[in-house]
Amino acid sequence: MTIRVMKQFDNIEDGIQNMIAAAIHDYGQWMKPKTEVRVKMNEEFAEGWVIKNGPKYTKILQKNGGQVWGFVVNTDTDKKFKKGDLLKAAGFNAPARNAARGNVLEGNFQIRWTGPEYL
Repeated sequence: MTIRVMKQFDNIEDGIQNMIAAAIHDYGQWMKPKTEVRVKMNEEFAEGWVIKNGPKYTKILQKNGGQVWGFVVNTDTDKKFKKGDLLKAAGFNAPARNAARGNVLEGNFQIRWTGPEYL
């Protein structure tokens, strides 16, 4: 199931938290029906987020920092992307810079629990 994130925000942190909430909701929809094991998996997924701010990007990790989930541009000086643009991961330390998958400040983008939607 794909979740459409519609809210707009003035700061990156609130936009990222809103996007993570949508990903957690998507995971919960995917993990139905609710069994004891699936409830535990939902809790682990919801608690496993790590946010690391860098000079150009905010890296979003899952599994308590063991798996990169995506990147958000956190600068106004990027030549190709706007502040708040959501980028898919190309590797653990670098985003895919081919196209933005949405913008956490502007809203109106799709997200899945697995990460930013492919183009």
